[in-house]
Amino acid sequence: MGLVKRITRLGRITQTQPPLDPATTLRSDLRSGSLLLRHVDAGSCNGCEIELSGCFSPKYDLESYGISLTASPRHGDGLLVTGVVTRNMQKPLMDAWAATPEPKVVIAVGDCAIDCNGLRAGYGVAGTVSDHLAVDLEIPGCPPTPSEIVAALRRVSKR
Repeated sequence: MGLVKRITRLGRITQTQPPLDPATTLRSDLRSGSLLLRHVDAGSCNGCEIELSGCFSPKYDLESYGISLTASPRHGDGLLVTGVVTRNMQKPLMDAWAATPEPKVVIAVGDCAIDCNGLRAGYGVAGTVSDHLAVDLEIPGCPPTPSEIVAALRRVSKR
């Protein structure tokens, strides 16, 4: 299979990329081509949030791939969780999970969400995201770069 050319809304060719392998996609039961995520900051230092906001900048333009954030988990396809899960955020995280319709995914962004990044001994830390929910995709880094986040989310959304 040849290279796929990406064309912007203005009709200009921006880059060429190899097509994504369907075997690397996360869940086959999700809608193909779009992904609506509810972001939950479970107790981060905001480093991941800064990089996440960069994903929606004109340089990376995550929404052009059909991936966007929603204010309500009831409208989403899954949760995008950053930071260690603190005791104060345990219940809101579980409430957001319960409100998300099936089929749903959980994406842990950053080292804190994946392995607490040295903060596990903190008095207010309740654990990692995987201690509370089944994590479908982990995006490592402290913080991960916007290009790493975009690449991982594109594999999930099959675009």
